[in-house]
Amino acid sequence: MKSAEQIVRDVRSGATTASAELDDALLAVKARNEELNVFLYVDEEGARRQAESVDAAIARGESVGPLAGVPIALKDNLCQRGIPTTCSSRILEGWRPPYSATVVDRLLAAGAVPVGKTNLDEFAMGSSTENSAFGPTRNPLDPTRVPGGSSGGSAAAVAADMTPLALGSDTGGSIRQPAALCGLIGVKPTYGLVSRYGLIAFASSLDQIGPFAKNVTDAAMLLEAIAGHDEMDSTSLPEPAPSLVAHINDGVAGKRIGLVRDLVDGADEDVVQSVLRAAEALAAEGATIVELSIPEFRLGLSAYYILAPAEASSNLARYDGVRYGLRVNADDVTAMNEATRTAGFGDEVKRRIMLGTYALSAGYYDAYYGQALKVRTMMISAFANAYRDVDLLLGATTPSVAFELGSKVSDPMAMYLSDIFTIPTNLAGDAALSVPFGTGEHDLPIGVQLLGPGRSEAKLFAAARVLEIAEGR
Repeated sequence: MKSAEQIVRDVRSGATTASAELDDALLAVKARNEELNVFLYVDEEGARRQAESVDAAIARGESVGPLAGVPIALKDNLCQRGIPTTCSSRILEGWRPPYSATVVDRLLAAGAVPVGKTNLDEFAMGSSTENSAFGPTRNPLDPTRVPGGSSGGSAAAVAADMTPLALGSDTGGSIRQPAALCGLIGVKPTYGLVSRYGLIAFASSLDQIGPFAKNVTDAAMLLEAIAGHDEMDSTSLPEPAPSLVAHINDGVAGKRIGLVRDLVDGADEDVVQSVLRAAEALAAEGATIVELSIPEFRLGLSAYYILAPAEASSNLARYDGVRYGLRVNADDVTAMNEATRTAGFGDEVKRRIMLGTYALSAGYYDAYYGQALKVRTMMISAFANAYRDVDLLLGATTPSVAFELGSKVSDPMAMYLSDIFTIPTNLAGDAALSVPFGTGEHDLPIGVQLLGPGRSEAKLFAAARVLEIAEGR
């Protein structure tokens, strides 16, 4: 499939049409969706209307948006008016939102063509997209392996050439980890840079929407289109979208980049070697590599699995069988609530609701939730201290390449460890991205992670482009 940048160029010039590009995307979906279980819902009718609208605007000589004619996949926790939105949970099966997420409206305004909704771990709780109520998604590069999670469906859509772009959400690594396992660019923006209005919440202080793409330029184009202040989101940063594409080729000359030992410790040897090669590639282009340790990072996993479930237990209380979604009838309201949630929620969601409720309960709040908040503050301070000495940080995205389907399902802790290198950034609210750099076991891709302070996306994309060029892409 062509890049998003090429599609926009061809659609604007008349070399192709948005409708033709959509036809190609739909053919690709039909060819592999049954095998991979990527899309839960394909909105062919709505996509055709949007593509025809773009083509008509061009025929009239009107200017079209920066993503004109580009097919895009949406993670199924992003509301789109009138389109089934399930969060891969039985408790929302059949629900059609009466409004769209801000990012969806911005995509339409930019001329992008949403193709449909992709599979995910239920309510974004997981690292493999095996926790979906509608079955697991398979990695297009090796269908015996996971695509990562929770945004595995969105990552797989791009990796399988179904769409050149996709949106996911990242609460503890749910964009960067699947991007690494599928050989893609995956970006977790600064908290508040992209509106969360219309994103169905998992953990509201951690969630961020971000792009998947096969190259740095496409990812930057997408983030520019969806970023910027939104009055519908009280946590939205009060500033316009940053200029990113214009800075992709700024390079890293004169930049200080911290090689973080704590972001490679415990990783497979081929992952470690890829990170070291990435450091060499950045140094070859003029960056100064500084080896450092940030021991606070090792506390991130423990703090995250207190804070995120605590917020989830609060956010998911709204699914009560009364207002929308699934309802299992019973003799009274209490019994109905219990029956609905028992039938509607999967095991991992129930596990996290119970963990979060326990951590927030009287007598345990200070010992667990209060302590986790203190660790989060330590994490924020640790990042701030590091960025006084360096511009960016470098480490691994994941400890290994994509693992086999079913290999970690019965061991939640082993699954949680998949996010050990990505979680610190979410706790701090900073920016990070994963860029493919090298291959490991079974010739599967390895992701290298670049981290930066808040609002450092332009520098991150420039550094990622250096690594992309070093890999000959």
